[in-house]
Amino acid sequence: MLQYVYNLVPRGQYTSGKGSSATGLTAYITRDPETKQVVLQTGALVLSDNGVCCIDEFDKMDDSTRAVLHEVMEQQTLSIAKAGIICVLNARASVLAAANPCDSRWNAKLTIVENIQLPHTLLSRFDLIFLMLDPQDENFDRRLATHLVSLYYRNGARVRAESIDSEVLRDYIAYARTFINPRLSDEAGQKLIQTYVQMRKIGMGRGAVTAYPRQLESLIRLAEAHARMRLSNVVEELDVNEATRLHKEAIKQSATDPKTGQIDMEILMTGMSASSRAKRAELGKFVIQTLKNGNRAFKMSELYDTCKEGYKDGFTQMQYEMVLRDLTEENKIVQTSNRHIRLKEA
Repeated sequence: MLQYVYNLVPRGQYTSGKGSSATGLTAYITRDPETKQVVLQTGALVLSDNGVCCIDEFDKMDDSTRAVLHEVMEQQTLSIAKAGIICVLNARASVLAAANPCDSRWNAKLTIVENIQLPHTLLSRFDLIFLMLDPQDENFDRRLATHLVSLYYRNGARVRAESIDSEVLRDYIAYARTFINPRLSDEAGQKLIQTYVQMRKIGMGRGAVTAYPRQLESLIRLAEAHARMRLSNVVEELDVNEATRLHKEAIKQSATDPKTGQIDMEILMTGMSASSRAKRAELGKFVIQTLKNGNRAFKMSELYDTCKEGYKDGFTQMQYEMVLRDLTEENKIVQTSNRHIRLKEA
């Protein structure tokens, strides 16, 4: 799919996460062989300005390389300060990325942040996140197998008759990008406001945040894109409805808490669902109570075993270490140099 989009969209760039570096995505300094002057060579994100940058194996990209995407996906610019060259380059590119689960298999009991192991600060910047899962359904398997097998025995004329020619579609997209600049109508603006307020109301009853201003900006971009594909200079209510449908479907797949089955935008915004945060706070209280009952300093492993036996819901080693870190930052416990833990004296 990434290769198809790369070949279809004008000013498209394709790169792989494992073979990309921070300088390859942004810019690097080199010396001109003729003039011997220091020059700035742009990378994939700048070259795909007003286009699409396709990144495969997104999960295998280094943290330092992924860090450069924050500014690009938020501000659509790229700040450079290298070898005396200080400038801000335009990087108004759409980022289409594909990533695999950390265990090569999707775990339905974990959130998308835990499955893909990507920073939530980066995931929250994507307008749409869709999951491509294997549903293990006979009808789905039959349709997929029929499609794959048909690629090998159907003649080219029949295939071309049933699909849009790629050159025509490429010219259509180029024309829409160049000459169509849609603006919001009054009806579309009111519909966006109403949709955002309704999205916020969904989580008020249970104290969860189900929409942020970043989601409203995503709806505006999606509505403008839909109007542009209709070759319309005005964003109408039907464009907002289609943008809302796409956004809701993406949120349903990527921001659903596996423990409660409800949508929780905090999974993408903070990396942790409201239910996980509540359990973490409850476990912290249990650790404090265990230290009070013991009235002494515990070894870290001893405290872990004691809490494991007494805590009814169970927890992992990682959750235990995160709770200890939170309690230490809150100055409620003290970790000594010999890996002992005691309560903070008043």
